[in-house]
Amino acid sequence: MSTRPTPPKYLTAAEFLIREIAAGRLSDGERLSPERDMAAEMGLAVGTLRRALADLEGKGLLERVQGSGNYIRNSPDITGLYGFFRLERPDGGGVPTAETLSVALLPKPAHAPDFGADRNGHRIRRLRRLDGIPVAIEEIWLDGARAREVRQADLSDSLYLFYRKSLGFWIARTEDRVGLAPVPGWAPTGFAPAPGATAGHVARLAQDQDGQAVEFSETWFDPATARYVARQR
Repeated sequence: MSTRPTPPKYLTAAEFLIREIAAGRLSDGERLSPERDMAAEMGLAVGTLRRALADLEGKGLLERVQGSGNYIRNSPDITGLYGFFRLERPDGGGVPTAETLSVALLPKPAHAPDFGADRNGHRIRRLRRLDGIPVAIEEIWLDGARAREVRQADLSDSLYLFYRKSLGFWIARTEDRVGLAPVPGWAPTGFAPAPGATAGHVARLAQDQDGQAVEFSETWFDPATARYVARQR
């Protein structure tokens, strides 16, 4: 039986810190707690925390000063596993996870903009959580020409990481249109508002590294539990 892949613990820890920096709760120049204290607070082994801090250092978000400690270095280009995921908790931040509800190869929806070379697309429906709280549902259409098959068991919390590692391309640019829309009838019972109720809505067209549109997605989010946030520096 296949097991759904999950990111390594150190990457999840690094993502938590990245989103804390993006939300402004860890500010530029701030000194972090000693590593053993910090590991205990986050429920991590010290070695796992050190790998997470090394990941942040490699991204230019952390400066490690010998004999002094670890210092936040806020960067205008904050990237992580969920660099294009724009939803946060109302007070900022929150670590995203995803539960894949279904995957099917179907004709692309009539209302979708033109994207990709195939008339069919892999439709992926997911429930998104922040810190374990259901905040959004997604319907993602990946151009059928990009993969012969997409199996639910192969998808991780980060769909864009799956594209990069398994399909050989990555998302380099997105265009989001934010508004309101009724929640679709396929929404699972764990998500509020209920089907038919008005929710926040994001329609996204995503391009790969070569500038080709490869994905169209729609996200319905609960404004009581999440905010759409796009930062510019």
